[in-house]
Amino acid sequence: MFRIIFAAALLVCAHAAFAQSAPPEAVKELAPAGKLRAAINYGNGVLAQKGPDGEPRGVSADLSRELARRLGVPLEFVTFTAAGKVFEAVKADAVDVIFIAIEPVRAADVEFTPPYVLIEGAYLVPKDSPLREPADLDKPGIRISVGENSAYDLYLTRTLKHATLLRTAGGCCKNIDLFRAEKLDAAAGVRQPLAAYAKEHADLRVMEKAFQQIRQAMGTPKGRLAAAAYLRAFIEEMKANGFVADALKRSNQPDAQVAPAGG
Repeated sequence: MFRIIFAAALLVCAHAAFAQSAPPEAVKELAPAGKLRAAINYGNGVLAQKGPDGEPRGVSADLSRELARRLGVPLEFVTFTAAGKVFEAVKADAVDVIFIAIEPVRAADVEFTPPYVLIEGAYLVPKDSPLREPADLDKPGIRISVGENSAYDLYLTRTLKHATLLRTAGGCCKNIDLFRAEKLDAAAGVRQPLAAYAKEHADLRVMEKAFQQIRQAMGTPKGRLAAAAYLRAFIEEMKANGFVADALKRSNQPDAQVAPAGG
């Protein structure tokens, strides 16, 4: 019994120590300019929203603030309208931490943490469409709009064999505009904004079955190994202590799922 109590006490102390300080090398790599430059993608409304004061809100902004507090450095938000633009910024070393989906094509330039949130990639289709499941769309002649270099674009690019993808630059809903204007068969995207759009347009529906589980993670430029190790521990703690769940609740994202420990 004493051993159990002692081990629990050690665990509490370890968490407290982690919360109060970060290794100097991790601080140096995460804030090489003396501040933490955090990329916020407004193109994914599950993770980030613009507050009434113009400042970023949502789980990615909350994680950024907590990380900067623990590092003991100022925080600078660098905002974007699409994940592809975030990825270009990290390749250019213009940001220090990012919040995008884990994708093999991105791993050459990004040190990823385990995922902290799981969301779904889904299809928006006309209400009277005969297409019922994601597999129905991978046929010759089927045209699908996607946001360029988004997680679902990258996924569908490597998995679809017959359908044609039409890409739009910019953030959320540009591909829905293309889908409607060109009378395409489907628009691919994150389920929540597609469902919100369909709720306001009775002629559309979102397929019940997802075509992809999107694993949202934190990341830092490739080669920052001390930073990556610290971020991995940080994100696991933020999942375990309820921080991520609370941030999702505060930003009214009840359908987003906190990723399990280690994955």
